[in-house]
Amino acid sequence: MTQLSPDGQCTSHPRRWAILSVLCLALLVVLLDNTVLNVAIPAITDSLGATTAEIQWMINAYSLVLAGLLLTTGSFADRFGRKRALLIGLVLFTGGSAIAALAQTPLQLILARGGMGIGAALLMPSTLAVLMQIFDEKERPKAIAAWSAVASLGFALGPVIGGGLLENFWWGSVFVLNLPVGAVAITAIALLVPESKTPTTRRIDLPGVLLSVVMSVGVVYGIISVPEHGWGSARVLVPLVAGLLAGAAFIVWERRTAEPMLDLTLFRNPRFTGAVASNALVAFAMGGSLFLFTQYLQFVLGYSPLEAGFRVMPLAVSVLLVTPFSPRISARIGIPATIAAGLTVLGGGLLALSFVTTDSGYGPTLLGLVLVGAGVGIAMPTSANALMGAIPRERAGIASGLTSTLQELGTSLGVAVLGSLVAARFAAELPSFLPDGVERSIGLALQAAGTPEAVHAVRDAFVSGISVSLLCGAAAAVAAGVLAWVLLRREGADRVAA
Repeated sequence: MTQLSPDGQCTSHPRRWAILSVLCLALLVVLLDNTVLNVAIPAITDSLGATTAEIQWMINAYSLVLAGLLLTTGSFADRFGRKRALLIGLVLFTGGSAIAALAQTPLQLILARGGMGIGAALLMPSTLAVLMQIFDEKERPKAIAAWSAVASLGFALGPVIGGGLLENFWWGSVFVLNLPVGAVAITAIALLVPESKTPTTRRIDLPGVLLSVVMSVGVVYGIISVPEHGWGSARVLVPLVAGLLAGAAFIVWERRTAEPMLDLTLFRNPRFTGAVASNALVAFAMGGSLFLFTQYLQFVLGYSPLEAGFRVMPLAVSVLLVTPFSPRISARIGIPATIAAGLTVLGGGLLALSFVTTDSGYGPTLLGLVLVGAGVGIAMPTSANALMGAIPRERAGIASGLTSTLQELGTSLGVAVLGSLVAARFAAELPSFLPDGVERSIGLALQAAGTPEAVHAVRDAFVSGISVSLLCGAAAAVAAGVLAWVLLRREGADRVAA
């Protein structure tokens, strides 16, 4: 943790950069696993004989547990110790990975994924919370920039690593990968990371915990059920309404209770509100826009999963190259302008991707991915630093948990809303002579297309839907930039007025 120098100034922990490396390693293994699984789904389906519903639960069990517990685990880390939360999370995640690799039935894999979700929920808020404790204000922007770069790298490396493993080993290898990395991270954290927790003792806000879990699980489950059942289905509306009612009750309770789990007065700070809201909008834009774009690379351009993974890598490379400059840009032009500029570049990248066609090849894709990566590299480290700088250090865990929860919700909502737009446009543009039911996926439609002309028409229909999704994503990214600009500039004006 940071210490006080003889003159009363805060100084950073002497082993802070080594600790940051360990925190990034722990974060990377969690993020990699989430994207690695996507390319393993066909192999898991064949090996375990899983139904479509079981496959969905393998993915959703992790997402639901993670989203449902992030607020609670962030509060747990602040109360009982951030190092303790990291270690427990890594043990659960690594143990769940071992069980998943050896699973013989779909149910075993679903339960293992749920256990991994508990571990990830403990781990993710704690990495940023520990970072807040060991770096002083001067070095914190650089540390957060490195943390943000690793987070983006995990998104892009997952399909590449997963594709490489599946070409040489069985599907369980995507989980075995976590075991040695998890063991190294557990050992390093036990040896290097100092314990830190909130100095004052607070009672456990049990009603707040229960309401936050119902809120997050209900909303996320309702949203992720949209692609299969539609917005008007009871399987979507019932959990969604239950989650929203629990959310309203959570807000009322947290405002009235003497010792709330989440201090809602944080939202009075425009810097905190602007950073949180813009992060959620970016998650909506990125999750919804790029979720189906890997299908474009495979089904339209004809790349294998591994080849498609490599062709997403320019996004990660762009992030890594640009991220080190984010603190310098922020110091020169200010936080609001840096975030707004970065998100505008991100929106421009999504806009460039929206112009791809069935016959355009990889060139326009490369340009769009590089711009998206550059925008993320400029905006997200500055946004994260603005967020964490706007909260008391003793509440870093719960604030990080709140941010992660809203990002999960934003991603899920982006996939559901923009995915629905893609599906509707795809179905409307398909040739009328194709049989009913093929509109459910481009894979089914391509199988039913019997001629080269029909195949081209199916690909055109899918590209049309993708373009609509990307345009909406671009608009969301620019809106996030405008929101951050307005709120963060207002915070600066409030300081001047004070």
